[in-house]
Amino acid sequence: MQETRSTVRPARLADLASLVELRLANAEAHIALDAATYRVPPRDAVVRHFTETVADEAGRHAVLVAEGHDGQVVGMVEVLRHPDPPDHQILRPEPSAQVHTVVLPHVRGLGVGSALLAAAERWARDRGITYLSAGIHHRNVGAVRFYSRHGYTDAGLSLGKSVASQPTVTR
Repeated sequence: MQETRSTVRPARLADLASLVELRLANAEAHIALDAATYRVPPRDAVVRHFTETVADEAGRHAVLVAEGHDGQVVGMVEVLRHPDPPDHQILRPEPSAQVHTVVLPHVRGLGVGSALLAAAERWARDRGITYLSAGIHHRNVGAVRFYSRHGYTDAGLSLGKSVASQPTVTR
């Protein structure tokens, strides 16, 4: 893998247009993987999300960007904290967050994603977060390979069932 020089820094409101375009382009790429699972979110919702997250002075979540040598944003990583389980649940609280990395296609394989993920892990560790998850759909083999290379492993099994079109069983 050839490395590229990029700088990772916290996102600023001036990066908003780049963040929105990264998210929407990433959504389009995911639709190509599985249109039944993914969607393109409304642009205004994406703008609102990044505006709120980047401007959040409490720093509960993070958005970090990678700038190429020309100053252009070429990737981003979000670290979104999970809430602790409610007091009535049996699961032990563990400070945790979900991490989501997006890199422009023309710089993939050049170390940008690795630099972003390393920065996200440092940000999380510095804030007492002890566990990061990457909610990757099994059909996204490139993302599974990327996160696996960085030590992320299968964290268990998530069971689900669609009940929207299930017939009602009566006895």
